[in-house]
Amino acid sequence: MRILFLLLLTVFGTSEASAFCGFYVAKADGALYNQSSKVVFVRDGNKSVITMSSDYRGAPADFAMIVPTPKVLRRDQIQTVDAKIVAHLDSYTAPRLVEYFDDDPCAPELAMASPVIVEESSARRNVKKQSLQIRARAKGVTIKAQYAVGQYDILILKAKESDGLATFLTAEGYKLPQGADLVLADYIGAGMKFLVAKVNLSRHAAKQSQDLPPLQISFRSKSFMLPIQLGKLNAEKAQDALFFLLSRKGRVEVANYKAKDLPSDGDVPVFVEKVFGQFYKAMFAKTVGRSGGIVMEYAWDMAWCDPCAADPLPNADLRKLGVRWARGNGTPQNVYVTRYHAQYSKGQMPKDLVFRETNNRRNFQGRYVMNHPYDGKVTCDEGRDYVRDTKKRLAQEANYLSSITGWSVSSIRKNIRKTVPAAYR
Repeated sequence: MRILFLLLLTVFGTSEASAFCGFYVAKADGALYNQSSKVVFVRDGNKSVITMSSDYRGAPADFAMIVPTPKVLRRDQIQTVDAKIVAHLDSYTAPRLVEYFDDDPCAPELAMASPVIVEESSARRNVKKQSLQIRARAKGVTIKAQYAVGQYDILILKAKESDGLATFLTAEGYKLPQGADLVLADYIGAGMKFLVAKVNLSRHAAKQSQDLPPLQISFRSKSFMLPIQLGKLNAEKAQDALFFLLSRKGRVEVANYKAKDLPSDGDVPVFVEKVFGQFYKAMFAKTVGRSGGIVMEYAWDMAWCDPCAADPLPNADLRKLGVRWARGNGTPQNVYVTRYHAQYSKGQMPKDLVFRETNNRRNFQGRYVMNHPYDGKVTCDEGRDYVRDTKKRLAQEANYLSSITGWSVSSIRKNIRKTVPAAYR
């Protein structure tokens, strides 16, 4: 059995976007990346609730996950969450493309039309459990707890040394990636315990869906950090991770790395709508750089959004993610979400992520605006001025798009000429 190390977990300055009346037409969510994971981290005082979701696509029998934790978790501190809730949060916070249509410059009194959105017996189990305990103790590993949680079988392990833990896991059928013993040694030295989750095939097969649900853990700790070193071990290439951090106060900032801001609020040519996935990937790659890093893509009070790539999460779903202070069924209050996108390979970002909660409630989002030139006859003096100014605007859009993606200006201009009315070419 291969063991899947998600980026997992101890417990554990940006420009403001002004409000506008555009509407969402495309978004850049986690579906654009194949090797990625999503972590929802709710932090309230010393209480942490962490929901972990991966895009694992192999056979359920080959799936397992190990998570460093600061203490032995009780059964009521481990549960599963509906994957749709995490997907909703991803969609709600995703960088988005919006569009406007220019009015007829010769008829300024006409109102803009309303936009349209583009969108086993118990005795046998006891024998098995006892046998497993004996095998573990022989390797210096103590099984502190053993649970059945939804489709998962959970072990909580304490180890004296990494060699014993690695040997025990290997003997139990887990295939560890190269270098795992060294990383495990660091966490053992820090006093960490280990949650190991694997799929129970009999319970999983009883489900209609073969998707693996996100796993959630909760606990108290003074530390507010996210160990990512285990998550890098089995990454064949650059690994992507999305972090959604929910707090009462305001933005959650990265304390020990310089988080970059995703370029935002720029005007882009209208052809970007047809290649939005490629556009976002190129822009993100240029922003994060070859050395890897972390980029802030969204920071907003969940009571509202402008524009909305998805409706804000209802309080019932927020409570399932661990937002215990979200009361009632109305609009979320005092729930602030910060979204980060990290990308790194084995040799990059050698330190685990440390976060801090702040009172900063300034809004930020990755958004990109398309302005469709007026497509009609222009006969007035104001119209001729509009055509001239629009040509200048299209040139500026080409330069801006090149600066944030690295695409050549000449190829951008060719695509602009293909997608605008003849008067503006």
